[in-house]
Amino acid sequence: MPNLRDNKSKGYVALLITSFFWGTTWVASKIGISELPALQMAGIRQLIAGFIFVTFFLVFKKLPLPGIKQFGWLLVMALLMFVFANGLSTWSLKFIPTGLSALIGALYPLCVVVIERVFYKAKKITPLTIAGFLLGLGGILIVFYENIFEHHAANFFIGLLLSFSAMLSWSFGTIFIARNKINLNPYYATGWQMMLSSFVLLISAKLTQPMLPLMLIPLKGWLVIFYLVVVGSIISFIAFIYSMKKLPIAVASLYAYINPLVAMVLASFLVHEKLTINILWGAFVTLTGVFLVNYSIKKNTDTIIAEPEI
Repeated sequence: MPNLRDNKSKGYVALLITSFFWGTTWVASKIGISELPALQMAGIRQLIAGFIFVTFFLVFKKLPLPGIKQFGWLLVMALLMFVFANGLSTWSLKFIPTGLSALIGALYPLCVVVIERVFYKAKKITPLTIAGFLLGLGGILIVFYENIFEHHAANFFIGLLLSFSAMLSWSFGTIFIARNKINLNPYYATGWQMMLSSFVLLISAKLTQPMLPLMLIPLKGWLVIFYLVVVGSIISFIAFIYSMKKLPIAVASLYAYINPLVAMVLASFLVHEKLTINILWGAFVTLTGVFLVNYSIKKNTDTIIAEPEI
């Protein structure tokens, strides 16, 4: 009989890994885009990570290739979660601070509630949900106000547009995966999503941004890609899915409140981004709002999907 206490302990370790290391990937991405174009970096990262996942399950686990219907599902998820959510989030870091982009990503539960309510007449809106929604947006406005005067206004709004678009895409992906289940190993499926998204990202990079030849990518850029692949796309994803299996969803989702704070604090040390009491206060207000929305949702359902990883 499995040791449930031991499994739960391992689940908490996986939660700690996810909470910290996914926060660090925001800062790593910020460093990386100073060395090579954002979409090119995201595409190379997803290509390598996806290849590792898919090869492992095809060669060592002998899993069959996904069917046509499964490939269709994987393509939709790849576009929503990795091309738009991950790709645009990475690109947004060129224009706005790391912590702000990470904090906007954490707003996705608010967006899910609105989409579910408007398009599916689901997710009952309660006074607690509304309070959480207002707090979430209010906190973002505090952080926004603290940063707007430090950056070129036009570029700042481009970054906000990219970041909010990424968060919106993750929200639609969250709803899609909840309403369209598929019988496929989650790690294997993640690998295929990464692989499929990498081709779209690299084509998009070619069309929108001057790309660096692989031989001209500096060592620092390759080290960032290596970190994002190993820590962000492999270790953290494995830990996240494991924690979701071994812990109650409400507990496993706690990492979403820690990631932005890790990103903010590390960015202040490693890339010298502004970190003031008001910014921390704004982050606290936003994450409190997200918690209230999640809590109000949990009364009706126990489905909480991942925050956008970067």
